[in-house]
Amino acid sequence: MTDLRFGVVGLGARSRIAQYAHRPGEGSEVVALADPAAAQRDAAQVLYPDATTHADHAELLDQKLDGVFLTTPDDLHEDPAIDFLRAGVSVFVEKPLAITTSGCDRVLQAAYDSGARLYVGHNMRHMPVVLKMRELIQAGAIGEVKAIWCRHFVGHGGDFYFKDWHADRRRTTSLLLQKGAHDIDVMHWLAGGYTTRVNAMGALTLYGGIEDRLDRSEQRFADFVSQDNWPPLSQKGMAPVMDVEDISMANLLLDNGVYVTYQQCHYTPDYWRNYTVIGTEGRLENFGDTSGGVVKVWNSRRSGYREDADQVVEIPGSTDHHGGADPVLVDEFVRFVRDGGATLTSPVAARAAVAAGYAATTSLRDNGTPIDIPPLDPALVTYFDDGQAR
Repeated sequence: MTDLRFGVVGLGARSRIAQYAHRPGEGSEVVALADPAAAQRDAAQVLYPDATTHADHAELLDQKLDGVFLTTPDDLHEDPAIDFLRAGVSVFVEKPLAITTSGCDRVLQAAYDSGARLYVGHNMRHMPVVLKMRELIQAGAIGEVKAIWCRHFVGHGGDFYFKDWHADRRRTTSLLLQKGAHDIDVMHWLAGGYTTRVNAMGALTLYGGIEDRLDRSEQRFADFVSQDNWPPLSQKGMAPVMDVEDISMANLLLDNGVYVTYQQCHYTPDYWRNYTVIGTEGRLENFGDTSGGVVKVWNSRRSGYREDADQVVEIPGSTDHHGGADPVLVDEFVRFVRDGGATLTSPVAARAAVAAGYAATTSLRDNGTPIDIPPLDPALVTYFDDGQAR
C-alpha cells in the first residue's frame, strides 16, 4: 500500500492528533508542517524528523499532499481550508468548522465546487459515552426523545481558554460557539435534528475581574497550564484581550420539535459533561464521561430521588484522548481520504453546530433576543449527506 502524504497546518496542542496518521510504510505519513512560529515548527519536527517545515500554509499547496490536518486557531480554519480544497487536497478541519455561519457555508461550497473531501474533527461522535447513549436511544430505551439538557463543567477554563487567543471574540466568536460546538453537535446527533431557533444569556462574571495580564503569544500551551491554579480568582497572567463569556446558557428548538438546553461554566472545580435525555418512556443520564463512569436509564415511575436506576451501563474505553476517540477519529479520516464512504462525522452537522453557537452568541449579546438560523442550501445538504460522491 502506498503511503498517503499528509501535512499539518497549525502546530499547537491539538496538532498532536496527526501522530495517529504518521505510520510510514503502513499507509500514511506526515511529510509537511506549517506554522508561523519557529518554536512550534521545531517542536513538531521532533515528532516528524523527515517532514519539511514552512512558515505559511500556502507553501504546502504544491506539495502533492493527499490530505492536511488543519489544527490552527479557530479564526484560521476558514480561508486555509478553502485554499486546500480548491487545490484538490482532502482537509481535516478541527472543530469548529469556522467561527461564523457564513464562514462554514463558504467552506462547504468550496468542497462542493472542488470535489475534494472535507472532514470535520468532531471527535465526540467517537467517544464511548456518546456512542453508548446513542445506542440506548436508538434501541428505544427511553422511547422518543423530547428534550436534552447538557451541563458542561469546564474546570480547566482559566488555563485553557482565558490565557490565549480563545479569550478574544475576534478569534472565536465565543466559547458558547468554540467549546459548545462539541456539545451542540452531540445533542443534535442524539436528538436526530438541527437547531432552528435559539436564545441565550451569559456574561464574563469571574475572569474579567483579574487584572494580572500577560501576552503569551510566544508561549506554547504547556507553558501556562497547571492543575495548581486554584481557586479561579488566584489565576495570573490572563489574556490581554478577554471579552468572551465565562458562563453561558442557551435554549434551542430543533427542527423535529425537540427542546435542548445547554449550560457552560469555566470556573467549576471539576471538568466533565453531564447529559440528560428525556423521552416518552423514560430518561437517561451519564455520570462521568470516560471509562469508569456510567449511563443510567430510568423507566419505572417513582417519587423522590433514588440513586438506583432500571438500567446501568458502564462507559467503555479509556480516560485519555477523549475516551479513546482521537485515534479512531483520525483512522476514519485516513480511510475517508483513501476510500471515501460514510463517516460518523458530518460537515452539515458541523455547520449546524456552529450556526447554533453563532446564533446563541448573537442572542446572548442582544439581551436574549430569539434568533432564527438560516437554512443551508439543499444542494449542499444532499451532497454531503450522500458522502461527497458525485
